Amino acid sequence: MLTIHSDDHRLHHGAGEFYRGRIVPCFEMPARVEQILASVAGRGLGPVVAPVRHGRAPVERVHAADYVDFLASAWDEWCALGEIGDALPYAWPAHDLRADRVPDHIDGKLGFYSIDAAVPITAGTWAAVQASADCALTGAAAVLGGERAAFALCRPPGHHAGPRAMGGFCYLNNAAIAAQAMRDAGVVKVAVLDVDYHHGNGTQAIFYDRADVFFASLHGDPAVEYPFFAGFADETGSGAGQGCTLNLPLPWGTAAGAYLAALDTGCAAIAAFGAQALVVSLGVDTFAGDPISHFKLESADFTRIGARVAALGLPTLFVMEGGYAVGDIGTNVANVLEGFVHG
Repeated sequence: MLTIHSDDHRLHHGAGEFYRGRIVPCFEMPARVEQILASVAGRGLGPVVAPVRHGRAPVERVHAADYVDFLASAWDEWCALGEIGDALPYAWPAHDLRADRVPDHIDGKLGFYSIDAAVPITAGTWAAVQASADCALTGAAAVLGGERAAFALCRPPGHHAGPRAMGGFCYLNNAAIAAQAMRDAGVVKVAVLDVDYHHGNGTQAIFYDRADVFFASLHGDPAVEYPFFAGFADETGSGAGQGCTLNLPLPWGTAAGAYLAALDTGCAAIAAFGAQALVVSLGVDTFAGDPISHFKLESADFTRIGARVAALGLPTLFVMEGGYAVGDIGTNVANVLEGFVHG
């Protein structure tokens, strides 16, 4: 299996994020990728290649141009204030505040274009997120070109990024960008299967009213889990997209039996949709040892996830999302990929 990776991911290394009332070291860190690369190489899963640059055009197929402009200019605007350290938002246009005007000041822009304070912007963030999207697009091109599967080792991750907002460590929605690229290349029906512990609210928002991309997500129940305000079972799509979103929220403490049963439900729905290609938002923060999650999957269970995805028989692009037990992330990701290859 081809793996696409860019060293530019290291350019984004936030000093901290706001979590439960305090600034803490970022859970999403460069060491995650290094562990995954080591495991992919150690298993002999296939070659690792650098991404091809694709520019802004495919990104703006799913993200608003003004939002992409913001990401490209935010660090320079922050530095113009004479600030030191990362840029983080602290005010948001919630409830009765106006959300129809983009502020002129960078502090206002940071809040306008975000859903939380887990998205530090650093000197290298824009370069890193562009490279991350390029990994996904290069992987999509490989699959469209005849590869059975490819693995886009994206960092930063992407599934919380919506059409016009960053959040949850995510800036550009790599999985959605790849799915849209598949559609633009002529694939009539594409499915996105999100197996990250946290709901892919950004991916859902991008495709919610569309009938050509099916979105299925297994995740912690948003009644008690981030992102809290999306991912409930009654969210099934709107307009032309009615019935093309499937949310399978699961309670804290979910272990392999219940999780794999839900995965089978999601896979059956993707098959019924008639998908011709599949993008998997691959988060392994469902692992029992993950520091910010509450499921109980063990490392061996990830092999079974890969095998179940393989059973769909679709050209498949895996796009890296979450997983914050850094010491185990390489094993868990490699298990999914190996389970797919041998499934």
